[in-house]
Amino acid sequence: MTAAALRFEKLSTEGFGALVAAHPTVVIPLEQTPQWAAFEASRGRAPHGLWAYYDDVALVAVASFLKSTRRLRDSLVAVNGPVWFTERTPQAEARLLRTVQEQFRADPEVAPLYVRLQVQHLQDPATGPLEHGWYEREIVVDLTPSEADIYKAFRPNARNSIRRAERSGVDVRSIDRADWSTVFRNDLFPILEETAARDGFASFESAYYEELLDQLGDHLRLMVAYLDGEAISWLITTEYRGYSVYYFAASTQAARKIFAPYLLLWHAFKELKAAGNHSCGLTGIVSENYPQLINVTTFKRNFSRNVVEVPTTYDVPLNPVRYRAIATAFKARRTLPAKGRSVLAAVKTRAGSLLHRRTGSD
Repeated sequence: MTAAALRFEKLSTEGFGALVAAHPTVVIPLEQTPQWAAFEASRGRAPHGLWAYYDDVALVAVASFLKSTRRLRDSLVAVNGPVWFTERTPQAEARLLRTVQEQFRADPEVAPLYVRLQVQHLQDPATGPLEHGWYEREIVVDLTPSEADIYKAFRPNARNSIRRAERSGVDVRSIDRADWSTVFRNDLFPILEETAARDGFASFESAYYEELLDQLGDHLRLMVAYLDGEAISWLITTEYRGYSVYYFAASTQAARKIFAPYLLLWHAFKELKAAGNHSCGLTGIVSENYPQLINVTTFKRNFSRNVVEVPTTYDVPLNPVRYRAIATAFKARRTLPAKGRSVLAAVKTRAGSLLHRRTGSD
């Protein structure tokens, strides 16, 4: 039996604010807010609205969707969402998935291949995803105890590292907001480039982080560790409704040798706690779909044993036939040897022809 659809309505910025204000204990990721949608819009990624989903009059969930345009696979993406306001049972999630599928199939403003969102109970119509879009496990530090008790809860390695950084003369500063862009561009982006080259990941260009700081400044902090007046490590945190996140960070090799990132994060915890935040998420750690996060997992585990499971990102195809064709093409591209390229080309041709067909029977 097909789950009954939920009622949905598009929210204005004011409507979103009133709705979430009525639920003060629900953690709202910053990526699911109008402020984040405005930042994405400034970067050229088109928001497709904030939507509330109801079971009759009872609020079930809220989701902010962004349009993503990529070859053969336009999509709508709920980054770190949806946000749930009721118990996330398999039955409730099934209704939301079906509702989202029907909603955007019928939406005349978009024609995406799929909708991407986090799913806790994997079931039809969710599948895939073509690419994973968010981490699945994270460390969360409780900031409600006293500073002394927070520090005491760290593993011995973290406490020792903090003391070693202090003995080395590391100086941690919160940067004045008026100086964020200049300091980031001149002093901090080179550290990010070094970190990316060392750890094997691709960073955004400096303008991305500068615009993030400019657009979302009311919800951010920029802190830097210095040694002898030279920046050697930095971090950016986010805050929204009492929940903070250790969002971006980078360190020189010299900073790592004297454990500056440990002292920097400890200072961030103290500042975030003083500002009224009850928790700080340290973002992703190693999981089945993100083995590469092993490089940061040991560092983050030193600050808390509280591992939180994050629902995995999946796709809800709006045209299952075309989605399966493109999924096959992607799988072939990733796994076939060179001699199988002709098969891949044929599959891509088929996927391309399906791209121009959209039938209500799929």
